[in-house]
Amino acid sequence: MQKITTYLWFDNQAEEAAEHYVSVFAGSRIVNVQRHGEAGPGPAGTAMLVEFELSGQRFLALNGGPQFTFTEAVSLLVDCETQEEVDDYWAKLSEGGQEGPCGWLKDRYGLSWQVVPRKLPELLADPDPARADRAMKAMLGMKKIDVQGLVDAADG
Repeated sequence: MQKITTYLWFDNQAEEAAEHYVSVFAGSRIVNVQRHGEAGPGPAGTAMLVEFELSGQRFLALNGGPQFTFTEAVSLLVDCETQEEVDDYWAKLSEGGQEGPCGWLKDRYGLSWQVVPRKLPELLADPDPARADRAMKAMLGMKKIDVQGLVDAADG
């Protein structure tokens, strides 16, 4: 097991969510599913803890009940090389969820994601402050990030 693993708390959709996430990211898989026994606390045979891997990163998903829900205080960032990657991940992760500003979205399970093209931090860190400001202003007006729109704005 890796040294630090992200642990996600779901009401009762941990297995469904893990299956969805592994369908989104190539080279991903369900590693293990621990199911409730007769002693509970959930119904016997249902998933209690799901271990899954997304692009080499391990996660644990617990069916812990409705006491806790996700907030934007924690999000998962998806590093994208191209606009096509941004478009693909955005479509798959936002389906049934909610689009947010500046490349953020909530998936159908309420988990927040940032779908970020590599060009964005490059433009925001541009040594020309006016160019960086124009890129920032453009990003602030976007939901899904449009790489060419950022470049065009930065170039004035």
